[in-house]
Amino acid sequence: MPKRAVNTDKAGPVGGPYSQAIVAGDFIYLAGAIPSLADGTRVTGSFAEQAHAAFRNLATVAEAAGGSLDQAVRLGVYLRDFDDFAEMNEIYKEYVTGPNPPVRTTLPVPLVGFDIEIDAVLYIGA
Repeated sequence: MPKRAVNTDKAGPVGGPYSQAIVAGDFIYLAGAIPSLADGTRVTGSFAEQAHAAFRNLATVAEAAGGSLDQAVRLGVYLRDFDDFAEMNEIYKEYVTGPNPPVRTTLPVPLVGFDIEIDAVLYIGA
């Protein structure tokens, strides 16, 4: 199955030698999105500000690849502080709104320089 890399300058850039997304068959694999602006500037401030920025980046890359977060079949959410779980859940519902919510894993991890990272797999088939 051929694969196609997707990168857009409308979302925060990746931090290494990898793509923002890969389209492979009926799936889009989205790399971890962090709270940054399209020019790479980190969004600092409250957890809510960072979470919105990360979700916006993820949604922007999904759209650049031909999908939307409503097509997500799996999301991974990584939090520096698990005390932010309830707030993240409320913000999550603003971005993932489809009738069939995806499966999700939420883990506390030692992120450095930001409070949240999110990745996803989308199904874009029929």
